[in-house]
Amino acid sequence: MRAHFAAALLFSAIAAPAMAQTPPATIGQQYVPAPWWMRDPVIASIGYVRVELQANRAGFNATFQVVDRSVAEASRKAADQVRALSQTLAAYGVEKVRVETSLTTQPLYDQYRDENGILRDNTRADRIERYQAQATVSLSVRDTALLERIYATVVASQPNSISQVYFSLEPDNVAKSNLAAAAMRDARTRAEAATQNAGATLGSVRVIDPTGRACQTDVLAGWPSYGSGASQATTVSEDVVVTASRMMAMAPPPPPPPAPGQAPSEAQIEAARLALQPPLQVLTDQACVVYGLN
Repeated sequence: MRAHFAAALLFSAIAAPAMAQTPPATIGQQYVPAPWWMRDPVIASIGYVRVELQANRAGFNATFQVVDRSVAEASRKAADQVRALSQTLAAYGVEKVRVETSLTTQPLYDQYRDENGILRDNTRADRIERYQAQATVSLSVRDTALLERIYATVVASQPNSISQVYFSLEPDNVAKSNLAAAAMRDARTRAEAATQNAGATLGSVRVIDPTGRACQTDVLAGWPSYGSGASQATTVSEDVVVTASRMMAMAPPPPPPPAPGQAPSEAQIEAARLALQPPLQVLTDQACVVYGLN
């Protein structure tokens, strides 16, 4: 019986989640022991930093549709509409703009009205009237200085539909490092001000935690708070949708659209230009530094 009980305990220990944190005290105790760096008087300081940076990514897509009785002809005509545009955009280079082109086709069936007068498709292979081919050009603009011209080039190509422009921020490693360093400096500034106001003297560094979690451990609240943990978002960057419109008084008529299979001319591109200014995005970070007190 004892062997079975020992085996059950061993099995339960093996089956415990690998990520579970070993508690520093027995469950049921009123308080959790303080960490080693709190044996002497300390001050835990959290540094915060918030900056605004201009979005450096933009994206949108455009679709071109062609209807023909032949699926091959519909696909060919749709591909012809986007071929010159794709080549024009690809000339900027993949480091400035990335272009993805896809082509889909679907049958258009003969329609009839049922006994209730509702219009329905006669979805039978022998009742296909035409085929619709749709070519989609998806763009990811990595150099926002070219966004207005790229967007105008697509608009001047006369697509059947074009989406809104979505902006986002992808901070580089330098920006992230500067953000983390600023959070550390802010933590020391706050600690110095707090100790001076309290009539103490700041001592040596006990703990440096770039994630900020060490300063959020509530060692006096017992198990409910200790087990819950704390999460932190280092970078906050959300997509922002921006649209633009233009009003023209007594504007001259726009140039005629480009012929199928041809890229738009410079005059057509300039006539389609809109103001598209990347918005500002917010980045935040925090860091925890624990100092001893003299």
